[in-house]
Amino acid sequence: MGTAIENALETLSGQVDQASTPTDWFEVTQDRVNTFADATLDQQWIHVDPERAKAGPFGTPIAHGQLTMSLMSFLPGGEGVGLPSLEGMTMGVNYGWNRVRFMSPVAVGAKIRTAGKIKSVEQKGEQLEVINELTVEIDGQDKPACVAESVLRIVF
Repeated sequence: MGTAIENALETLSGQVDQASTPTDWFEVTQDRVNTFADATLDQQWIHVDPERAKAGPFGTPIAHGQLTMSLMSFLPGGEGVGLPSLEGMTMGVNYGWNRVRFMSPVAVGAKIRTAGKIKSVEQKGEQLEVINELTVEIDGQDKPACVAESVLRIVF
């Protein structure tokens, strides 16, 4: 029997290119958008002024792209989207993002969910680096809101 990191490497390597089960649907509310706007100082009217946004380019207020990205890994039912529970893991650390594309705006009131697909896993010292392609879907739309590669370091 190998070490925890060796076992995790074997487990995750066997899941490369397999799509995860999507998370639960999650409604993006105006309150959440406003709270995010307050936290990030991004008060652009297309996000926080519903009346003005009705006459804007999207016909409704939309979520910040960064809010969508912030939610994508942590939506209900998707803790670690696409990653199994790993014995000996003490934590996962967001190491960054690779290619990120915001393909469709998320209207306030829309429901979104995320599905993941592990693209690669590599041992880096006493950690594993996992590249996980995350796709944010919008309920009732074919085109996703966002597709991005999350770079996660798993610490043992």
